[in-house]
Amino acid sequence: MFNQWTKIDSKREGTFMESIAPGAFARTIQNSVGSMRVLFQHGHDGHIGEKPLGPIEVLREDDHGAYYEVPLLDTTYNRDLVPGLEAGLYGSSFRFNVLHQAVNKKPTRGDANPDGLPERTIKEARVREFGPVTFPAYEAAGAGMRCLSDYFTAARFFEDGAHLEKLVEFIPEEAATTAPLTPARQSAPSVTARDQAPLYGTQTRGKPSWLLL
Repeated sequence: MFNQWTKIDSKREGTFMESIAPGAFARTIQNSVGSMRVLFQHGHDGHIGEKPLGPIEVLREDDHGAYYEVPLLDTTYNRDLVPGLEAGLYGSSFRFNVLHQAVNKKPTRGDANPDGLPERTIKEARVREFGPVTFPAYEAAGAGMRCLSDYFTAARFFEDGAHLEKLVEFIPEEAATTAPLTPARQSAPSVTARDQAPLYGTQTRGKPSWLLL
């Protein structure tokens, strides 16, 4: 997360406040994404270890911080993570090397830093791995999950009003709402050509399609 102070207690580096500046991940995303891995608990979990959770499909900076999407591999250890991800019980963290930073050793005390601890702003970082953790350093850095089959099925229904109208015909009258439906005019997330595999009315995917966010 960008521009948010968090307290770091490190046996090696000491105690200080840390924040990440926008643009800190730009170069590492451009140059090093192929060598990054997505791990659980930084690879220190006793059961999963350094087994990757899935390939990095999306990694970018947005207005809030670093954003990623990772389709989870069809493995037993990923299945064990699903309930916690669905419940929003995990955060996100990353392992990195600082390439450029700004340090204020004697900052003014304030709401974000009431003890006047030294402040470090990370200007550029080289990221080695990232992923969900139980206790993230930055509390606002979250991790969640969605089912891609449900997501794209809904998107295609909304894009094709005729299919949605047929679905509505099967809704029991007592379950229908009083609000009028205009299926042909509903907006939906775009679906790329890569996602045009049949998702309703014909086939179903043989493997789970979970997406770690």
